[in-house]
Amino acid sequence: MSASKEKYTEEQYLEVGKYQPKTPTGKIANYVDQRVGGTSIVREFGRKVFPDHWSFMFGEVALYSFIIVVLSGAFLTFWFDPSMASTRYSGSYAPLQGLEMSMAYATALELSFDVRGGLFVRQLHHWGALMFILAMSVHMLRVFFTGAFRKPREINWVVGCALLILGLGAGFTGYSLPDEVLSGNGLRIIDGMMKAIPVVGTYISFFLFGGEFPGNEVIPRLYSLHIFIIPALILILIAVHLFLVVVHKHTQYPGPGRTERNVVGYPVGPVYAAKAGGFFFVVFGILCLISGTFQINALWNYGPYDPSPVTAGAQPDWYIGPFEGVLRLMPGWIGDFSLERVIPTPWGGNSLALPVLIPMVPVALLFLGLFVWPWIEAWITGDKKEHHLLDRPRNAPTRTAVGMAVMTFYMIMWGMGSNDLIATHFQLSLNDITYWSRVLIFVGPVIAYILTKRICLALQRKDRETVLHGHEAGVIEVSADGEFHERHTPLSEYEAWSLVSYEAPAPSPARPNAKGKITLAEKTRARLNRMFFEDRVEPVSREEYLEALEHGHHEPKGLAPAPGGAGEIESGRH
Repeated sequence: MSASKEKYTEEQYLEVGKYQPKTPTGKIANYVDQRVGGTSIVREFGRKVFPDHWSFMFGEVALYSFIIVVLSGAFLTFWFDPSMASTRYSGSYAPLQGLEMSMAYATALELSFDVRGGLFVRQLHHWGALMFILAMSVHMLRVFFTGAFRKPREINWVVGCALLILGLGAGFTGYSLPDEVLSGNGLRIIDGMMKAIPVVGTYISFFLFGGEFPGNEVIPRLYSLHIFIIPALILILIAVHLFLVVVHKHTQYPGPGRTERNVVGYPVGPVYAAKAGGFFFVVFGILCLISGTFQINALWNYGPYDPSPVTAGAQPDWYIGPFEGVLRLMPGWIGDFSLERVIPTPWGGNSLALPVLIPMVPVALLFLGLFVWPWIEAWITGDKKEHHLLDRPRNAPTRTAVGMAVMTFYMIMWGMGSNDLIATHFQLSLNDITYWSRVLIFVGPVIAYILTKRICLALQRKDRETVLHGHEAGVIEVSADGEFHERHTPLSEYEAWSLVSYEAPAPSPARPNAKGKITLAEKTRARLNRMFFEDRVEPVSREEYLEALEHGHHEPKGLAPAPGGAGEIESGRH
């Protein structure tokens, strides 16, 4: 559905100008409309159609969680003092009374114990931030596995990746603000990672912390980032993201009546707007329920940050876990070879901390690959068409397998961020966990890739069998000649269409350039293309489907993949 371009005569325009509403609300609305032209905006945007599918709601959850985080954060700013100036605590929490601490930690305790509703809003802010990043991550996984990032949505995918990184930055800067032992340990890790950068690392650390760690400036600077700079960038990117969604129209899953040139669903006004508004309060209510019943970040248990002791069991929030886990995976020595080297310099040498620098490489490659994947896949497949219909993950087995391999790599790093707690809770050896994880970080993604691809191809073959045979009814029949066979229930048109409406391209060979030469890059593309499409299952063709219908409940002939299959079953053909 799309809005039609209507043209009005001069008399119709004059008639609109003479309209005078009767109610006070109508008069106000008419006054505003005549000056800002809201009617045309509402008419155009209100006719936009959005498909209705449960997997699309994760983006809404992320948006609503961010709104809740902004509102709760605005409340907290009235009491929180982002200062590292020393004070003696004299609040309600007796175990810490008289203890010297920063103003940041003291006001965080005041919010928790002395401000009415302060602890609830603090926990709502923290749970909302976790939900924001979780929903955004799941939303991006849905976009990746269904191929929603393909042309013309590559830029919107990049915007989503930038939003994810900004969300991680917002979470880390907020997590570090209370200036207690837990957040201080996280900042110490960041300080070590910055100082590991050759030559300029110490200068970057001095700039951020305002001197030698922990300095006196880091909390105010993180506060500025947390409440002003990062939220402003997130709001800008959300606006760009929603604008591009409207421009490109929403993607949809294949089905009868759904094509690359239309959208089947509900218009924004009033149906989708009402559903979205109600869903906001559902998300708000669930977050309030969690925040009021489940404790998180009990900062009074940790005490003010002191850089001298080392606290056991300190864990970051889940989304920062991989960054710490990859550091725990990296050994300082390989055999008798030390990974810490010294770069000779005119001023006496600069330490090169490879055990810290090397783990940064896979994390950097992971995020870089995330940003450029749409162009990598388009180059490998040679696909330059626009796509508005989504893929079922099983119908893009190589992409799904690559995604699962990367997720396995990520989850191993994430698990290693808590290897000490895993060891103590499950009575395991910390060294054994670390050694096995070092093997799994290389072997695990390969196993995940192979298994996922095999499972996807098996599910595609199962779909072929279902389309050709129907669903098993569980009824065994005996024919007149004594033959036993099982009765099958035929599929509905919608289900049959969904199972066969996909493409299974054959591998494309290397193509010569304008000079008739096949370059090394083109040979590489052809090999990767073969890896993408060599193992495939053709969708059921029209001829196969009609033949299966003729045979009824008997086994249909021609179950082998049919080259050049139509890949669709049109209503009315059967």
